[in-house]
Amino acid sequence: MVSLNSNGTKRQAERRRAAQMMKRILVHFRSQMDEALRPQGVTTAQLHILKTIREEPGVSGAQLARLCYVTPQSAQSMLTGLERGGWIVRNKGRGNDRILAARLTAEGEKLLQTAEKMVKVIEGKLWRGVPESSIEALNGVLEQCLANLGPEDVR
Repeated sequence: MVSLNSNGTKRQAERRRAAQMMKRILVHFRSQMDEALRPQGVTTAQLHILKTIREEPGVSGAQLARLCYVTPQSAQSMLTGLERGGWIVRNKGRGNDRILAARLTAEGEKLLQTAEKMVKVIEGKLWRGVPESSIEALNGVLEQCLANLGPEDVR
């Protein structure tokens, strides 16, 4: 018979192990993405910025920082690099001359399309052998965990 204390300790260890595995998966996934993107001259973080600009054309640097979970300084640094690379252009916003609104260039769209193919390959490796029903169940668990940590736009 397992005592309540050892059962609680086992449960705590399993939860910690799950959190550690999530972190390891994210680290490995991002590492493989950065390695695949290196020849293109961008990072995974910059790719996230580009994708957000595609989804929200005309978005400001401050909005990008919030949407991409980076500091405003990091967002500005990445935007400068993306602009220098010819993947985005920034113009004064409609309502406020101090805000620079970002838009993708044709080269930026081409880069995103190439990167999305790379992502599909890496995601294919990640989910190989995992049934769709397990992925759906995992999504439910992760959404609950995210909600437990506080207000968040769960996508």
